[in-house]
Amino acid sequence: MESAGSVLLLAATVAALLWVNLPFDGWASAYDHFWHTPLALELGDWRIEESLQHWVNDGLMTVFFFVVGLEIKYELVHGDLRDPRTAALPIVAAVGGMAVPALLYAAIAGHGEGSSGWGIPMATDIAFAVGVLGLLGRRIPSAARLFLLTLAIVDDIGAILVIALFYTADLSLGWLALALGLLALMALLRAARVWAIPVYAVLGVAAWFALLQSGVHATLAGVAAGLLTPAVALLRPEVATSAAVESLRDRTLDADELDRLRFLTAESVPVVERLQARLHPLSSYVVLPVFALANAGVALGDGVLGEALRSQVVLGIGAGLVLGKPLGIALACLLAVRLGLARMPAGTSWSQLIGVGAVAGIGFTVSLFIAGLSFPDSPLLTAEAKVGILVASAVAAVVGVLMLLAAGRRRPGEEPASGGVS
Repeated sequence: MESAGSVLLLAATVAALLWVNLPFDGWASAYDHFWHTPLALELGDWRIEESLQHWVNDGLMTVFFFVVGLEIKYELVHGDLRDPRTAALPIVAAVGGMAVPALLYAAIAGHGEGSSGWGIPMATDIAFAVGVLGLLGRRIPSAARLFLLTLAIVDDIGAILVIALFYTADLSLGWLALALGLLALMALLRAARVWAIPVYAVLGVAAWFALLQSGVHATLAGVAAGLLTPAVALLRPEVATSAAVESLRDRTLDADELDRLRFLTAESVPVVERLQARLHPLSSYVVLPVFALANAGVALGDGVLGEALRSQVVLGIGAGLVLGKPLGIALACLLAVRLGLARMPAGTSWSQLIGVGAVAGIGFTVSLFIAGLSFPDSPLLTAEAKVGILVASAVAAVVGVLMLLAAGRRRPGEEPASGGVS
């Protein structure tokens, strides 16, 4: 599923770039007109209107972030992230992977008109980064993929906090407080063992709307809801097994017995697993390709590409994403492991970890979003920043894939891990 979804994601990205840049009359304007078509939801006096692109970015992508939150929650309860020392590594790595790119950008472009763009290279695009690892399939240890997934989530939350604190001019504390209150209510209901999915769906949508109105990126509601989803089954599996054996003693099932067995069987599987199974195909095959098609259409003509190659903004973004990300991640991991605060992902070598750090340099969604906020009065700088993001992300993807392929060809034991922690 990951590999097929990644192919669709990359195909949609190429299609968007061709749509905007092929020399056919009206194509570029048609792309812009289509994705900026307003779409409104109205109920009585309540009304919300956004462009199609905003509905994709702020609405549809929430499904993807929700699935990611579910995956992290499952690993925290049942997987490798149960161990605090294992979970600590991607969190520490994310901090290093945000700080070093921002510092590199500030050193290169922090003294001119592009100084406000320091937040652009901080973000890792979860969709593309995980998609690239999906293309590599089993060549990448599952623990390394989980490391990147966790790192990207923490990285994205950090970037969203940066937007809220430094790039949000109209932050509504009232709406933000309401969103936090709704999430707290979800946590209380979970503690009270309320398992009804429709209840959480209603509260989750309300929290999404409150975050949207607050000025904070609304997709954060998806991550929070995923992390709050129960990861322990309501019933033990043997309860359903015993009920099935008892009901089938006479080799027949009536309607009441069938309904009871359906309930017992479903509640023997954690809600996290059930929702993952239902939503993962939707996220991989629909949400991510549509997102790429709506956002990857950047015009490269009219001298934009030539100007970008000479821009300090582009150089700062490129240095931050291509060099700063793997450098910051590797240094943070080395420090955490040496101090005994964390340990390496199982079966992952240092060269693979650095390769994953290079893949984390793929910045797309939040990077493009911050670029628009950084230079609201300079369309040229915004265009240059978008070019820098696309080029640097492509370079980071190629470098990361080559490093991971090279690391994967090493024979087991050829590269001993320092301190016996791999």
